[in-house]
Amino acid sequence: MPHTAPTAPARPVTATGSGPRAVGRRPLVAVGVVLAAAASAAGVLLWAGGGPDGKAGQPRVGADGLVHTGVEVSQSRCGRGWVRPRPGLQVFDLRNTSGVAAEVYLKDARTGAVYGEVEGLAPGTARPLRVRLGRGAYAFMCLPDDADAVTGPTVRVGSGGAKGPAAAPVTEHDLIPPTLAYQKWVTGQMDGLVSKTGLLRDAVDRGDRSAARTAWLAAHLQYERLGAAYGAFGDADKAINGTTAGLPDGVRDKDFTGFHRIEYGLWHGESTGRLRGPADALAKAVGALRSTWAQARMDPADLGLRSHEILENTVQFELTGRTDYGSGSNLATARANLDGTRAVLARLRPLLATRLGDLPGLEAQLDRTQQALDASRRDGQWPPLDRLARGQRERVDADMGDLVERLAAVATLCDVRRTV
Repeated sequence: MPHTAPTAPARPVTATGSGPRAVGRRPLVAVGVVLAAAASAAGVLLWAGGGPDGKAGQPRVGADGLVHTGVEVSQSRCGRGWVRPRPGLQVFDLRNTSGVAAEVYLKDARTGAVYGEVEGLAPGTARPLRVRLGRGAYAFMCLPDDADAVTGPTVRVGSGGAKGPAAAPVTEHDLIPPTLAYQKWVTGQMDGLVSKTGLLRDAVDRGDRSAARTAWLAAHLQYERLGAAYGAFGDADKAINGTTAGLPDGVRDKDFTGFHRIEYGLWHGESTGRLRGPADALAKAVGALRSTWAQARMDPADLGLRSHEILENTVQFELTGRTDYGSGSNLATARANLDGTRAVLARLRPLLATRLGDLPGLEAQLDRTQQALDASRRDGQWPPLDRLARGQRERVDADMGDLVERLAAVATLCDVRRTV
């Protein structure tokens, strides 16, 4: 297990900017922008601006109008070349002069907080890193593949205004307590899920379609609130909440099972007698999930990513109606997904409090999105998406989109980084 990084308070990262789901590392970056995707297929962070010159110790003004300084990356010469420190917005052209790929961090020499990083820097290549520096002490840390981290010389900037954002790295050790707490919360939800699924099976068995529809929604929303645990559910998730995606015969496919199979039947006139088998199979699958969950282990490295992916998937599938098999309950599902996101963030909050600069803004946006969803409900009923007034639909889409962007910063900050 990696050693815990220094956790002295640092200027937190601002929660602005996002992108598609990340492939690999989500970079900690400077100038207040969090990228939620790798900048190239190789996972290398590329900054817009002048190209790298790789000439250590020879500052120049690039085509972007910023001062560029060449800095070496290697085990023996990590950080060499930065000999003329200056404050303000600038670019370090990092050149890997070693024979192995490496990650590079620019960190606060006292607290270890990271101002920017480049990962996957191949031998003989260079990449630019743009940062804003103020008064303080800084050092480059080079982390070669299959070798110990090396910290370069400390460089002091003696003047300047505000620094760019920074955050202390999060290690797997940091994420273990919130992950265990979240697993315990999921355990506490399992009895309710089993009970509600049993009520659905009983209503189907006695042929009460109205009661079955009501029970279906209650049970399905209970399951949807567990979004961060789906990866640990394994094949059970597909059996319980799978869709027709990839099934050659669509809704008639024998492998179409679980909540959505029952939903299709209940809202498309299928006899309750034909739904008894699927309802019984669902109840058994949920019961088996409760039994096996006690031995399941969530990967701590996934928790922060899931805080973003839950609502990212909500935007992609629920707010487009792609998972509607007749019930018109996508808005209700989106609301349950929002509850599930809050459950994750509540466990991560101690880590975010000293790292995420606009945590109050994120929490306010959670409230705004909840209000927008709740305002769409009429007389206790959730309307289908196509019955929302245009203004309501636009507000829900806008608020959810803004929230997903802010949550990309949480995924970025909670991505596990090497510290040794």
